Amino acid sequence: MDVKTLFKCFMRTYIMGSAFNTRGLQNIGLIYALDPALCRIYPKGKRLQRARRRHVRLYNSHPFWNPLLVGIFIYLEGKTAKGLLPEEAIGKVKSTVVYTLSAIGDSFFGGSLLVTWALGTMLLWLSGYKGAAGTITGLAFLFLQVFKAYVFYMGLTRGIAFLNRLKSWNLINWGAAIKLFNSVLMLILVFVLWPRGAGCPVFIAFFLGVSGYAYAVFRLPVFREFLLAVAFAAAMIIFSF
Repeated sequence: MDVKTLFKCFMRTYIMGSAFNTRGLQNIGLIYALDPALCRIYPKGKRLQRARRRHVRLYNSHPFWNPLLVGIFIYLEGKTAKGLLPEEAIGKVKSTVVYTLSAIGDSFFGGSLLVTWALGTMLLWLSGYKGAAGTITGLAFLFLQVFKAYVFYMGLTRGIAFLNRLKSWNLINWGAAIKLFNSVLMLILVFVLWPRGAGCPVFIAFFLGVSGYAYAVFRLPVFREFLLAVAFAAAMIIFSF
């Protein structure tokens, strides 16, 4: 397959969430990203239509994994076109790999690394190191693009075999360790933002408030937005005196 077609597929992975819908979630974005490759693999006819129908079904994953999954699907469709893989196998891969990677992505990227970047950037900015905060943000953005290109290439050339290497990265345990590190960053951020001159009673009230909010979010059938509004109103009242 020519580089121009593959580059087009890769660039389309950046906008896969733009057609998000409640019926198929990211399915429209997926078929949009895959379509240039599918048209090359199946130039015309019923096989092309069947391939499109396979990928227009329910699909949802973390956006950082979309390039990898698009690469894997192109790899599998190429094998299917050559008769080396039955068409039904692609559906089985989608029903397992996609949602597994989605859960890992939410935990490792959304719940760990992005939080580290946000907390670290705020700490540097509030400490006066604005240049360092901007540099770290730029490097993180650049690394993300390299990561996306790498996993797209590996999915395209290795297919599902690349998942064995991905498993060896142990992202679940790394995510847990990063979350512990984030808790330390959060404590440092509270220390930096803590009003000078505030006594022990204020700290105790803050600690109890945060603990109560966490308990209500995870244990009570109450909307988080409502709790945030109540907490904000209470803070406004307290600090107005």
